[in-house]
Amino acid sequence: MEQTHTTHNGVATTPGAQRRVLVVEDDVTIVDAIAARLRAEGFLVQTAADGPAAVNAAEAWQPDLMVLDVMLPGFDGLEVCRRVQSQRPVPVLMLTARDDETDMLVGLGVGADDYMTKPFSMRELAARVHVLLRRVERAAIAAVTPRSGILRLGELEIDHAQRRVRVRSEDVHLTPTEFDLLVCLANTPRAVLSREQLLAEVWDWADASGTRTVDSHIKALRRKIGAERIRTVHGVGYALETPAP
Repeated sequence: MEQTHTTHNGVATTPGAQRRVLVVEDDVTIVDAIAARLRAEGFLVQTAADGPAAVNAAEAWQPDLMVLDVMLPGFDGLEVCRRVQSQRPVPVLMLTARDDETDMLVGLGVGADDYMTKPFSMRELAARVHVLLRRVERAAIAAVTPRSGILRLGELEIDHAQRRVRVRSEDVHLTPTEFDLLVCLANTPRAVLSREQLLAEVWDWADASGTRTVDSHIKALRRKIGAERIRTVHGVGYALETPAP
C-alpha cells in the first residue's frame, strides 16, 4: 500500500509518486479528453459521471485534486464540493458551462480554488492543475516555516503560522487561495497590485486570460473581510486598505 502524508490543511499527498486527480464530468467526450491529457502529464486519473459517484470516489481514492463540473446528475458539483470538503480539504478546479459570475462566486464559497469556463483548452487546464498542486506544496512548506508574529492592519489580523484571519477579533474562514491572495496584498499594504501580478504571485499563472479568476476571488474575499478593505483601481488592479498612521 502506498504511504501518504498529510499537509497542514489535511490534503493527503503521496511523496515521490504520481499525483491523483479525480475528474468529475458527465460528458463522455470531455471527460475522456481531460483524462487523456492529465495522464499524458503524468497524473493518475480516475473519473466519475455523477454527484454520488464523485463523493464515493473521493472518499475511497483520496485524490490530491479534483476537476469538478458544476452541472452533474444526482446532485450538482457545488454539493459534491461541499460534501468532499467537509470530510477532507482537497484542491478543486471547477468547470462551468456558463460564464456566470454568481455561479463562480458560489463555487468559490463552497471551497473551490479555481474555475474555468467551457470551452477551454486542455493545455490551460493542465497548467491550472499543476499550479494548484504547487500552491498546496508551498502552503505546506510555509506552515512549518517560522514567521514572526501576527500581522495587524487595524481590525484585520493575519496569523501566518496558523493561516488564520480575524476581523474585529472574530475568526474569518478563508479558503487556501483566499488566504494566499490576502497575504499577497498585505505584504505591500496600500500599494496597487495588478491582476497580472496577483496571478503570477498567487496562482503562478502568467496568462492574462485568468484575470477574471482574480476578480472573482477578490469579490469572495471582500464578502468575508469587508468590501471597504480592498480598493479597486479600475483598469489596474487592487490594493489592501489600511488605517491611516
